[in-house]
Amino acid sequence: MNVLNQSGWKPEMGNAGDTRPATFTGNKALMLEEALIFEIGTAGTTGVDLADAPKVASRLGNLERHRDIGLPGLSEPETVRHYTRLSRQNYAIDLGFFPLGSCTMKHNPRLNEKVARMAGFADIHPLQPVETVQGALGVIHELAHWLITLTGMKAVAMSPKAGAHGELCGILAIRAALTARGDARSVILCPESAHGTNPATAAFAGYAVENIPATSEGRVDLAALKARLGPDVAGVMITNPNTCGLFERDLREISDAVHAAGGYVYCDGANFNAIVGRVRPGDLGVDAMHINLHKTFSTPHGGGGPGSGPVVLSEALAPYAPLPFVDRDGDHYLLVEEETYGEHHESTFGRMVAFHGQMGMFTRALSYIMSHGADGLRQVAEDAVLNANYILRSLEDVLEAPFADSGPCMHEALFSDNGMSEGFSTLDIAKGLIDEGYHPMTVYFPLVVHGAMLVEPTETESMATLDQFIGALRSVAERAKAGDPSLKSAPHHAPRRRLDETQAARKPVLVWHEPEQAVAAE
Repeated sequence: MNVLNQSGWKPEMGNAGDTRPATFTGNKALMLEEALIFEIGTAGTTGVDLADAPKVASRLGNLERHRDIGLPGLSEPETVRHYTRLSRQNYAIDLGFFPLGSCTMKHNPRLNEKVARMAGFADIHPLQPVETVQGALGVIHELAHWLITLTGMKAVAMSPKAGAHGELCGILAIRAALTARGDARSVILCPESAHGTNPATAAFAGYAVENIPATSEGRVDLAALKARLGPDVAGVMITNPNTCGLFERDLREISDAVHAAGGYVYCDGANFNAIVGRVRPGDLGVDAMHINLHKTFSTPHGGGGPGSGPVVLSEALAPYAPLPFVDRDGDHYLLVEEETYGEHHESTFGRMVAFHGQMGMFTRALSYIMSHGADGLRQVAEDAVLNANYILRSLEDVLEAPFADSGPCMHEALFSDNGMSEGFSTLDIAKGLIDEGYHPMTVYFPLVVHGAMLVEPTETESMATLDQFIGALRSVAERAKAGDPSLKSAPHHAPRRRLDETQAARKPVLVWHEPEQAVAAE
């Protein structure tokens, strides 16, 4: 067996003709090297015994399989060990601080998980009769009420599945409102300080996207935006707080100018945890805003986990919200669908998803809101901002903070790699942090800052945790400034060494082929 996997280790061959794999190399103490499951398993092995399936007529036609599927067979211990070893190579919020900027990877209270797993929420089906899921619909309706209250808006669409999906919902509502008044506008303005999904969403919806520059302090250039407004502008997509970690303090004036020009204001609410309980976007003239329930109201969302992006809407856009949605008639909850929308919601722009949302996210978010209360949610924002400013001011002497003089940051601190020794960059600092036991911060984003490093401590981290992280990042930054050559090959203590980033992106190895067996010479 001659195998070279992506980690670089290669089993040594035994005697000629011996096809057994040699002992794995690459183990580091109790961190065991993990081979592919195809390398561990063998055909015909199984950890379970199942009775023969009854003979039934096939309905697959010419799609019926006529040969083995080719999956590896493992015993039960081998299966358990394989996936347990893989899990140990993952970094998780339950293991340590996750400093990703703009991602809000915070502690998820276990109370939320307990509620989400209750049978009346976890075991229901979206096609059940409405009468059998009144409690679940009540949760959706209650959560919708609090999202409207917290944002100062008129209505909310609960069905969008995540932030970018919510952006599309808001843009489609804007288009429906413009269509209803016979106004065919074609341009969406996106500031440089907005999330990258904003222009992508606008383009996907068929709009031309034009950029609005940022000022030297990292905020929207108000004069440039006003100068571009005109009869072809459908609206502006603005992130607040923005990707530089700053509050867009001119948002009320921006909204007034856009409305006067006949457009609408979409606010990316991904960073709502920095202002929840303190600022109502509706008071700032926002017409539509998505809320990432999985960010503001717990449930870390890494690894493609469940998301939810309800969209709150102003009075001007509320009539165009999508189907379905939950309505209340006395003590009875009902789902407004295509069959009944004419009675309740005749101007809807239509349907975005098959069903009505992510129930697990709804229960977690409502649990988070109710357990915190009004004063607790205000403290969420205050602690998120306090922690971010603590990191910013603790590191600005060793890392360039390009907007440190723009006032307090909000939920995240932004640094750059300016000032490093020649040849050292953001990537070296990020890889060096892995050796210190931390997942790297967000790197090279936002694009308005060269070599950006975006750190978001969230509201759930203690001062002791932040001090440990600050010490680690300071140490790595000082090594980069001093030109420590060992930093160029970091990480040294991770399960995998540094990849060739370019080749990994352009030529990923995504298919495993069974290696040829060694054959003894004649």
